[in-house]
Amino acid sequence: MAGAAFTAAMLAGCVSSHVMVGTARPPISPQQVKIYFRPPATRYEPIAILQTSSADSLAFTAQDKTNKVIERLKEEAAKLGANGVVLRALGDRPAGSIGLGLGSGSTSEGSMIGLGFGTSAVMTQKSGSGLAIYVEPGAPPKP
Repeated sequence: MAGAAFTAAMLAGCVSSHVMVGTARPPISPQQVKIYFRPPATRYEPIAILQTSSADSLAFTAQDKTNKVIERLKEEAAKLGANGVVLRALGDRPAGSIGLGLGSGSTSEGSMIGLGFGTSAVMTQKSGSGLAIYVEPGAPPKP
């Protein structure tokens, strides 16, 4: 049982991951990584499939969560020397819920009155995946 808890804790801590499908290059700055919404028209070399989320961030709005996912995709690609990421998927995933309940009661002359109120909200994270690629600067268009 302790082993399962340790594994779950380790997996929960993983924010970004990759699966190599090509050859890594020397790392570059994340600012040099370009996001593509469709594969570029020029030749490129696939490097890795990337997966990340907005988990463990202080992002609260949908835009902030999306920005965090894009930032993390660029960081993971840059570590592998990829200068581009072809965005494959971006969406929401459940991340738990928060609940709050309040109650009060009183008794008077043999009678009881109770009042309660409860609410809960589902929390979500953004998740995203992409293909880390290397586009040769000045590469000719694909035939």
